[in-house]
Parts: sequence; structure tokens; C-alpha cells
Amino acid sequence: MTVSHGFHAVPDAARGAVAALGNFDGVHRGHQAVLAEAAALARTLDAPAGAAVFTPHPRRVFQPGAPPFALMNEAQRVRALQAAGAGVIHHIPFDRALAAMSPERFVDEVLHAGLGLRGVVTGADFCFGKDRAGNAQMLRALGEARAMAVRIAEPVGDGPAAQKISSSDVRQALREGDPARAAALLGRPFAIEGEVVEGDRRGRTLGFPTANVALGEYVRPAFGVYAVRVDTGAGEGLAGVANIGRRPTVEGLEARLEAHVFDFNADLYGQVIGCELIAFIRPEQRFDGLDALRAQIAADCETARRLLGA
Repeated sequence: MTVSHGFHAVPDAARGAVAALGNFDGVHRGHQAVLAEAAALARTLDAPAGAAVFTPHPRRVFQPGAPPFALMNEAQRVRALQAAGAGVIHHIPFDRALAAMSPERFVDEVLHAGLGLRGVVTGADFCFGKDRAGNAQMLRALGEARAMAVRIAEPVGDGPAAQKISSSDVRQALREGDPARAAALLGRPFAIEGEVVEGDRRGRTLGFPTANVALGEYVRPAFGVYAVRVDTGAGEGLAGVANIGRRPTVEGLEARLEAHVFDFNADLYGQVIGCELIAFIRPEQRFDGLDALRAQIAADCETARRLLGA
């Protein structure tokens, strides 16, 4: 896999690709269809298949005070793009200067001269350029005038009404405590990934040691308890239970993820883990003391084991 950053002085190895173009937050099933279309076009042109992604997400530039909304971190996005067939990944730095480019200038300076793309694939609702003046049809016209093939991928629908899948749909499912719905839209479980940090060790005192991970820029799923599978770095998918929230029983202030992995005693401090949300068990709540909390955690563990077949 070849990864480039920026659109100036792009190395030769990263040039000449057919790229799916967009934000790709979540790399959900709709995004995967765009990437598959890019791979198909790449085969016809005997070119590498790739993706050109905006970093950071435009919403973070125009709404810096917006609540966290990301569905994945950068490492997860790269892995998901690669799994979907992208052998070349271009990171296009998104800022107000890029947003102010006219559609023509964006195609000329970024896609054509900068990245040296031979082809581009987008979704039908893609907009670009100053004031979002460019759309997919304009991109097709501008690209083909520069000998750059452009295809517009058909939207991927979901459910009886075939509603187009979007990252907003995934976020809404998570906020409603429906990780199964989010997984159906994504094509895989939603996972929070991060470094295990020191906590207050209260879980160990209660008999249920936890790996604590800051939520950072991730969208906040419904606060509560989930059946989870945890990857400690070896792709093992260990069964467990996790709380996402502020821990009202112990007067917690900062929202975080606390995962208890069943039948696991290794030290994870400082390691990066991934925690897949599989099923929602119950909302976060306050208990009358640590004994009541301990009893509920034990019950939650039994529920999670049943749901996970563990």
C-alpha cells in the first residue's frame, strides 16, 4: 500500500491511480460501493485502485466546536480503505484555502496536476469547490475534459425503502443504543480504538478489572453497558463487557470506555486496543453503593456472555 499526504510533490509511486473521492468516515457499505466502482474502473485502465480522502473532516474545519462525531480514527480508516481495495491512499489536507478553490481549480490543481489521477469515482451526492458549487456531474465534465475518467457510483440503499446509507445514519444508530443497526450499515461492528490508560483501579477492587480508553473524537454512543469483543493487538476478538459513560455511581466526570475482558489477566496499560460494540445491555445508571454496583456488573457479565456465546 502507498500512502501520500498533500497534493504537492506527490511521489511517482502514488501517481496514476483511479481514486474514490470523499470523506469516508466509517467506510460504510455505501462508501465500499464507491471504492468497488473505483477498483472496477482501475482494472479497465490497468491502473492502481485507490482513495483520495479529506483530512481532517470538513465539519471539524467549519464547526470546530461541534461535539465529537467520528466513526473511526485515522488508522482505522486507512485499514478499512485498504480492505475495500484501495492500494493507494491520498490524504488531501482540508482547510479553508482548499474549500475556497473553485471547482475548476480543485480539479486542475489537486486531482489532475497534484495527485496525477487517471480516474475518479464519487457518489451521486458529492459536492466540492467554493460554496459547494461543484457536483458529481460537473466533476465528470471537468475530469473528462482533462482526459481523466470519472464515474458516479449508484447509491447503496438499506431497508424496505432502500434509503441511501450515510455516516449520519450510523451515528444515529449508535446514539440510539443500536450497535447491531450500526454494524448492518457499516458492514462490520463499530469499534472504538485507543491506548489503554491508567484509571482509578476501582474495577479491579470490585473484582472486574477494566481497560480504560478515552473516547476522543469518536461519536458518543448511548451511554450504558455493552456486550463487546476486544482486540488486544492480535486480532483475537475476546469476549467482554464494557461501560461507556461517566460512571455516576462513583461521581465520574469525563466520558470514557471501560472494558472488562472475560478470563483475561494480562497488563494492557499503554497498548492500543480495539473494542467492538456488539449489543446494548442497559443504560448507564447510578447505584446505591459499590455492593449494588458489583452485583449489577456480575449480572451484566452473565448477560454479555450469553449474547456473545462466551
